[in-house]
Amino acid sequence: MTVTVRPAVPADAPLIHQFILDLAEYEKLAHEVEATQADVAGHLFGASPRLFCDIAEADGTPVGFAVWFYNYSTFRGRHGIYLEDLFVRPEARSLGAGKALLRRLAQRCREEGLARLEWSVLNWNAPAIAFYDSLGAGAQTEWTVRRLTDAPLEALATS
Repeated sequence: MTVTVRPAVPADAPLIHQFILDLAEYEKLAHEVEATQADVAGHLFGASPRLFCDIAEADGTPVGFAVWFYNYSTFRGRHGIYLEDLFVRPEARSLGAGKALLRRLAQRCREEGLARLEWSVLNWNAPAIAFYDSLGAGAQTEWTVRRLTDAPLEALATS
């Protein structure tokens, strides 16, 4: 099978939303999904998108996606890419679609002179960690991700 990667187009919004639902199910976080298909379409394909998506296809059939956005390194003085979500359907995981999606993002980094490509992985996801290790992706163990959402975010905003 031939795996190709292409930029998502507005007609992909239902597919992207389904990939999000499938990823959430795999990560045991389906109960946390609030995003609607309309949210996906608006944020990826609205007037000034700040979110981007690539679709991996195996012989023309969509099998995975990467959702990403630009970040910035003040230390490096350049932008980078933050990979928010990477998902490949289980039946397609041996085809190289995940590597193809990451390769495309690495190529974009090179083409645009970006400083880095980074993402997070759940600690229990051993297959993903092994895959990322095989690519040479280093774990940033000296950093702990912190997050404000919902009531704590609102409390800080209104304090």
